[in-house]
Amino acid sequence: MEKLRLATVWLDGCSGCHMSLVDIDERILDVAPLIELVYSPLMDAKVFPENVDATLVEGAVSSEEDVEKAHLIRERSAIVISLGDCAVTGNVPAMRNGLPVDALLNRAYLENVTTNPQIPTLGIPRLCSKARPLHEVVRVDLHIPGCPPSNDVIFGALADLLAGKTPDLGGTRFG
Repeated sequence: MEKLRLATVWLDGCSGCHMSLVDIDERILDVAPLIELVYSPLMDAKVFPENVDATLVEGAVSSEEDVEKAHLIRERSAIVISLGDCAVTGNVPAMRNGLPVDALLNRAYLENVTTNPQIPTLGIPRLCSKARPLHEVVRVDLHIPGCPPSNDVIFGALADLLAGKTPDLGGTRFG
C-alpha cells in the first residue's frame, strides 16, 4: 500500500492546530509509517508539491500570499481540509474585518509605537481587505472545527483517511 501524501499548511493563525496535531503523542507511531509528510511548517520544504493526497490547512486567508497559496493547495491536493476555527470561520483573524486595512496598519505600526514607527513593506505580504475562511476562497472537502481541534479529533480524521473512509466528525463543535 502506498503512503498517504500528507501536507499541512499554516496561514493566518496561531499554530495551535499544529500543536494539537503534534499532541496526538504516541499515536503518531500508528500513523507515521502510513504517511509521507510532503510539506509542513514542521519541516523544511520550500515549495508546495504536486500530487498531494490530503492537505490540512490551519488559519484564515488574510493576505494576497494566502490567496495564492490556497489556490495552489487546491490545485495540487486531492482532499483539502480546513483545520480549526480560523480556517473554518475566520475566527480571531477576522476580528479585524470591521477596519479598513490602512487604519489597521496605522494603529498597529504608527499610533501604538514609541520607537521607530513605520509600516513594514519589505517581506510582508499585502493584506486582503478581509480575513476569510478557507472555503470562501477555494473548495474545501472537510471542515474540522475547534480552537484548536482536539488531538483525538485530528487523530480520528487521519485514521479515517488512512482507512480510505470519509472522516466522521460527529460530536465535534466550534470553539
